[in-house]
Amino acid sequence: MLDDRKLEVLKAIVTDYVASREPVGSKALVERHQLNVSAATVRNDMAVLEEEGYITQPHTSAGRIPTDKGYRLFVDKLARIKPLSQAERRAIAAFLEGTLDMDDLIARTVRLLAQLTHQVAIVQYPVTQRGQIRHAELVQLGPERVMLIVVTASGRVDQGIVELGVVPQEALVELRNAIVGAVIGRTPSEAATALGTVLDDIRPEYRPFAASIVATTLQLLAAEPTTQVVVAGVPNLAGGVFESNLRPLLEALEEQVVLLRLLGEAATDDVTVRIGQENTATGFQATSVVASGYGAAGDAAASLGVVGPTRMDYPATIASVRAVARYVSRYLMEG
Repeated sequence: MLDDRKLEVLKAIVTDYVASREPVGSKALVERHQLNVSAATVRNDMAVLEEEGYITQPHTSAGRIPTDKGYRLFVDKLARIKPLSQAERRAIAAFLEGTLDMDDLIARTVRLLAQLTHQVAIVQYPVTQRGQIRHAELVQLGPERVMLIVVTASGRVDQGIVELGVVPQEALVELRNAIVGAVIGRTPSEAATALGTVLDDIRPEYRPFAASIVATTLQLLAAEPTTQVVVAGVPNLAGGVFESNLRPLLEALEEQVVLLRLLGEAATDDVTVRIGQENTATGFQATSVVASGYGAAGDAAASLGVVGPTRMDYPATIASVRAVARYVSRYLMEG
């Protein structure tokens, strides 16, 4: 068990190393931090921290740098989450304001996270499983083609093209009203059940058209939930912050399955931090992942977060990830 002074020394080492990227010596700690002890005492404390595995000496005669274990203790016990300023909060709200649809929301969110944290941002599309259907529409594309559009409460949009042949305008109006009446306000499974009786209420001469539209609607309702992941900020990896080869990480960032696993391991309802070897996904053992779940309660569930070097500003990064997740969740609930 480390005493309070040694914990303060560890906190100072992490803080200085994150800021300077240079190994930290005892003299520098005494000069920069109010430790109220001599350099010799700090050296003794550093020796204990090194023996316990919290810091290490990368080169002979060099200062010390934190290990994964040191960062973990820092995050768990020493880091105070940096509150976002009012200006930062207004900037987040303004960035997300005027979002057009789910694709636009995800694109804005991933860019925002990358800009706020200066790390690689990853955002998973929300998976809608129990969400109700908010809107349905038939749009005539030509004399013989219509587009069927289904929108869920979370903003997910599915669409399909139906080849009908020449359809009277009054038939399209009747078919649209029948589809809307069957699906709006229902979950996909409930809507599929309701569609089973739609043909009974359609005029016989319109039923061939209705059958094609009902079949396409059922296909859209049965579509697999979106599991796409969007990435931004890969250029933030540049600058020499990684001592190891970047190629495995860059290759891993291109794999959707790997990214989904990474977010799945890290994200909960609140912010979770996984450091170094705690990340089991291939290519990420030299990184830290800060992630959070987000979504409208009962309608959507997904994750977002950032990937960066273990030498990252954890308090500021945690605050940014938490704030963005809450803003996006609020948008989904209000949308």
